[in-house]
Amino acid sequence: MALEPTTTPGLHNPPSEKGPYDVASSNSNKSDAPDNNEKSAVIVDSQDEASSSSISEVFDVKAIDPVLSRKMALVNSAIDEIGMTNFQWKLFWLNGFGYAVDSLLVVCQSIANPAVEQEYGLPSAHISGIPMASQVGLLVGAGIWGFSADIIGRKLAFNTSLFSCAVFVLIAGGMPSYISFAAIVAIYSAGAGGNYILDATNFLEFLPTSHTWLVTFMAIWWAVGYTITGLLAWAFMSNFSCAPDATPATCTRADNMGWRYLHFTCGALVLVMAIARLALVRMVQTPRWLIAQNRDEEVIKTLNDISLKAGRPHNLTLEQLKAEGVVLHTEESVWSALRLKMHFKGLFQTRKLAWSTVVILANWFVIGMVSPLYGVFLPFYLKSRGAEVGDNSNYATWRDYAINQVAGLVGPVIAAVLVETKFFGRRGTLAVGALITMVLQFGYTQIKTPAQNVGVSAAISAAS
Repeated sequence: MALEPTTTPGLHNPPSEKGPYDVASSNSNKSDAPDNNEKSAVIVDSQDEASSSSISEVFDVKAIDPVLSRKMALVNSAIDEIGMTNFQWKLFWLNGFGYAVDSLLVVCQSIANPAVEQEYGLPSAHISGIPMASQVGLLVGAGIWGFSADIIGRKLAFNTSLFSCAVFVLIAGGMPSYISFAAIVAIYSAGAGGNYILDATNFLEFLPTSHTWLVTFMAIWWAVGYTITGLLAWAFMSNFSCAPDATPATCTRADNMGWRYLHFTCGALVLVMAIARLALVRMVQTPRWLIAQNRDEEVIKTLNDISLKAGRPHNLTLEQLKAEGVVLHTEESVWSALRLKMHFKGLFQTRKLAWSTVVILANWFVIGMVSPLYGVFLPFYLKSRGAEVGDNSNYATWRDYAINQVAGLVGPVIAAVLVETKFFGRRGTLAVGALITMVLQFGYTQIKTPAQNVGVSAAISAAS
């Protein structure tokens, strides 16, 4: 889903700023710390003052649920005390796999699309069914995975989503017709649909505030997925595809195995990533999600496990959490009509939050329309523009595509640096990136040489 679940509203806070219940780790000086109850009061009081003076918060949770606000402040303080550990660094890699798989699968079907059309023909001259199947699958998957994760937590999606993707990507490589291939694309896209936001949310909910910039930097995994698929396409599609002028009558399965090899290889790679997730870390529910469910005992157990393995103690106790009271509506079943309704109603609790929700949804809506027009159809553009400037061979098309994807690795690195600067911040970085991308997109329509074809399209990949 495009928005994070409302049960942890503080996680909408900008990565470089503290939320209304974020607590500086300096509040927990161990040498002269007050007793637990006094320390809790100090933390909450300081947070109330900070939140009342903040002018950048979209949603001050204490106005809606003061108990959740105080409990989340205590949990955030404990996470900051523990700091960045090997567990969170493992999550950076393992949640990053989910990012990589999402982009890998999106471009996998777009790379295969021209070759599948050559071999099987288009069932409809007016609809490109494979990209549509992919987008429908992503939409359904985002809705199911995103909504269910708000109810049952992030653990199930983390452990199973990559396995479901891997199985159906492998199956897709053996499909005997256009329609059957499009159907499997829709299914594996649904498996990937929830990965993007859930991997970011799962990672963020374990992070200390000092390292939230890593959520922005995680976008490099998206570029990694593109790059891997682009390089594989260069290897397979340029050597095992029908000639550019082939038709369904002349393009046989034996001459057109490239897109199948691509899916078999990508499916095997995703399977390895899925196994790594289970083998390298024992995933638990995130402490910030657990506290929103009022599951205080599990919060303490999770924090204690991370703390013990890292050798970094924290001062939060179960008694402190219990003393704050009960989070609103948690006495109800997670499947009750009231709590299910709050997952949507919670996005419009205040005028400012409602406006923010509408703007974010509108942004993602526009991105969802525009992105396929370039990214999904990039192989077609490279081939058609290559024909205009002198080279539309399979080798040139997929070489240029690989170069494009490698260039995409640059963007997240630059963005991760810029979002932490006062001059740019997140909004400035987004605005500059969008402006540069727009200019380059217009420029791409005017290219005249093969070098311009590669250079401008690669610059678009880096900027976007």
